[in-house]
Amino acid sequence: MPGGMGSNADHWNAAHMECSGRRIGKKTLQWSARVAARCACIVTTVCLLCAAEKAFGTLQNIEIGGSLQIHAHYYTAFFEPEPVIRIPETFTQGRPLGPFGTESEVRGLRRGGDGVAYIEQRTTLHLRADFTGDVAAFVEFDSIHDWGEDFRSDYLGGRDWRADSSDDVEIYQAYLEVTQFFRAPLRLRIGRQELYFGSGWLVSNNPVFEPMTYLSFDAVRLTWEQGVFCVDVFWSKLAERWRGLAKGDVDFSGIYATCAPLEALQVDAYYFFLLDGERPRDTSGPLLQEWVERLRGLDNYPKAKIHTVGVRLAGEWRGLDYEAEAAYQWGDAATAGAGFAPHGYGDPRARYDNWAAQATLGYTFDIRLEPRIYISGIYYGGEDRRNISFWDWINPFHRPRASISFNRLFSDWKDDIFFDSSALSNVWKFKTGASLNITESLEAALDLTYTGVVDAFDTPVLRRVGPYRAPIAFFPFVTSKGAKDLGFEVCLSLGYDYSESLRFE
Repeated sequence: MPGGMGSNADHWNAAHMECSGRRIGKKTLQWSARVAARCACIVTTVCLLCAAEKAFGTLQNIEIGGSLQIHAHYYTAFFEPEPVIRIPETFTQGRPLGPFGTESEVRGLRRGGDGVAYIEQRTTLHLRADFTGDVAAFVEFDSIHDWGEDFRSDYLGGRDWRADSSDDVEIYQAYLEVTQFFRAPLRLRIGRQELYFGSGWLVSNNPVFEPMTYLSFDAVRLTWEQGVFCVDVFWSKLAERWRGLAKGDVDFSGIYATCAPLEALQVDAYYFFLLDGERPRDTSGPLLQEWVERLRGLDNYPKAKIHTVGVRLAGEWRGLDYEAEAAYQWGDAATAGAGFAPHGYGDPRARYDNWAAQATLGYTFDIRLEPRIYISGIYYGGEDRRNISFWDWINPFHRPRASISFNRLFSDWKDDIFFDSSALSNVWKFKTGASLNITESLEAALDLTYTGVVDAFDTPVLRRVGPYRAPIAFFPFVTSKGAKDLGFEVCLSLGYDYSESLRFE
């Protein structure tokens, strides 16, 4: 995330430790320092890799490593315990609000409430085996849990009934890799793997916290790299629905090309395509109802298709660093359109048709403390079609329109602490800040972010009653223009490198 370290006064990440693996020979196996692991998984993996020696070739090298991350979070009374409907349905009947209506997890009042406090931990362990013939195998396990989630004993009776180990350890990555494929400058990687392109603005491993998530793909990836050029082509399976070859599945594919003609310039161009083969529809109604639906084109949604094309520039020159990226998105948005159904039928005509862009310019002074200043702008296009007119309200054949915004795909950009979890769209942001290295190990940063809405929601006519705002018009077509100002956020963050393998933030 540009310009900041992802922490502020109301919210803090306590510690992060990462122990990286060491390359070792066949005769000597050295473990990375202090990595909590599942011995059975390790032994099984080692046995499988050793057994695969005949298939792949002679075992050349084994690398074992892992990481441990602990994040402690505290929020003041900012979130509701459960989502709350902010505007009663009486005042919004007939408006295509979408699947979540006017629900909000943000508290309407700052009074009362207990806030949120919890600690989460991620433990990873990986093993890489290199064979002759430029063949390698890589396996990585991970476990994510909240502290106290899996405590195994009832402190009163001592019974072992609280543990939930159904999802403790997952295979996060497991792939085969061939370099110099057919003696060409190609690398082939098949299996579960991370995909990360550019600065992770649209496709990344999604290391989002609160709660902690990481992302890997079941994919095939072919990389061609020659001189200043690099081209990646990939295809991945996001969901398998067992209906024959690619029927109803969710697939994600694309091509990402990079050219770095100068040390201070890198140019990227890409195309991503996401296809959801599941068509949301209901054919269980009476024969006459289904006939009318077919006649009027209702309950008949095309497959969701998201095409994204973009270009990115980045580089550094004499203390100046910059990045600029723009993307355009188009395609059928049937899956999203089906959720805007105030009268039982959604919008089969919904389409993606939005732009997004981001740009950052920073400068690091070549003096003591190495201070860096930056400015950044971010834009995610969107629309809000959730209002209706009087004629729409009385028309029994009115067909609602969905509100479709730019889909950020698998971004790891978390542009603010409170609202953005790498999916916020229909907004624009301006950011500025500064950072400096107080010592060789201690870093401090201060960031200021302003967030505005691109296309605002028109609210019912409201009047303030004490600390509340109450609707006064019972007709959904009587509205007032919604505010586009989401406000400012100030983030102060500190980072301390205790050693090469232990960092506190």
